[in-house]
Amino acid sequence: IVQAVVSKREMTQLLPDDSTRSLAVACGLGAASSSCSYAAVALARSLVRRGANFTSAMAFEFASTNLVIELGILLAVLIAWQFTAAEFVGGVVMIAILAVIFRRALSPSLVEEARANAERGRTGRMEGHAEMDMSISDGSIVSRLFSDRGFTATSHSFVMDWASIWIDIAIGLLIAGALAAWVPESFWQAFFFVDHPLIAKLWGPLVGPLVAMLSFVCSIGNVPLAAVLWNGGISFGGAISFIFADLIVIPILRIYRKYYGRRMTLFLFVTFYITMATAGLVVEIVFGALGLIPTERNAQVVEASVSWNYTTVLNLVFLTIAAVLVVRFLRTGGPAMLRAMSAPRGQARAGQPGVFVCPMHPEIERQEPGACPICGMDLVERRPHG
Repeated sequence: IVQAVVSKREMTQLLPDDSTRSLAVACGLGAASSSCSYAAVALARSLVRRGANFTSAMAFEFASTNLVIELGILLAVLIAWQFTAAEFVGGVVMIAILAVIFRRALSPSLVEEARANAERGRTGRMEGHAEMDMSISDGSIVSRLFSDRGFTATSHSFVMDWASIWIDIAIGLLIAGALAAWVPESFWQAFFFVDHPLIAKLWGPLVGPLVAMLSFVCSIGNVPLAAVLWNGGISFGGAISFIFADLIVIPILRIYRKYYGRRMTLFLFVTFYITMATAGLVVEIVFGALGLIPTERNAQVVEASVSWNYTTVLNLVFLTIAAVLVVRFLRTGGPAMLRAMSAPRGQARAGQPGVFVCPMHPEIERQEPGACPICGMDLVERRPHG
């Protein structure tokens, strides 16, 4: 919904510096954006190119992958509600630590070097998703949301967000199932020092991000893996730091190198790792002191039974809403936009001569392929009927 009523230009204007206010806004906007790690990284680069403060853009990136509602829901369903609470608390702590480190260690010259690299427009993944601006800019936020175009924009954002993360979820479930079936519990218990509680509490947050790096799984797809690690004996803080670390998996580190250059990539890796490990340790200490760390390790990666309860009712409600949005998406040029989601901005599609229009802004018409000047998505040929 937020993506439908707040434009990327407005988002950039809201992130002019690394003040507490800008960081809070970055957290709010990120939490309401796509949870796909690749889309978050691409969108953060887009904000940097439009002039947003670099630190605030990285805070937005963190919030987009760690403070989103769907992540909290999945953690509560697969593991325990305490993980949901820890994810949100730890996410805020992580962004605060990141801001402090950046203020002390990030030099203006390195930022300018990163901006210069970002302006080269090298492609990563989900570029089209990051560059598209489907927001409605006329009227108040309420009027935008309940307008016909607002409904369409909401449906397009909803479908594209899910299209960007379903592969990671599927891969995460497959890897989690394989690890649960093939790796003996004794290995995990030895690796995570289960018989040495104090060492385990310190070791977990340190090794969690490194295990995540090697998993290659991003977004909320690493939650099933976290469930397997939790069952295997990783500490509470270690599991949380593992979930935090989707922004330093190897494929994303390669994208950072394309976007910002080698020096900034190394800086981001080191500072992100320190931030994630420290936040995991803070969560371990705070939740342990409050007695909120779960005592049972029986997370279910896949639910084996079906029952009628409040969860079933909520599932039906959300499935109905999703169905309405999908139908709207299909009827308003959504498939064409979905095909453009992974393509760089302005990558035109070949077609026969005719009139090319934007699915989101039908008033934009051109005589040849190109990009919509409002939202940046590729124009689609409007063929004559009959």
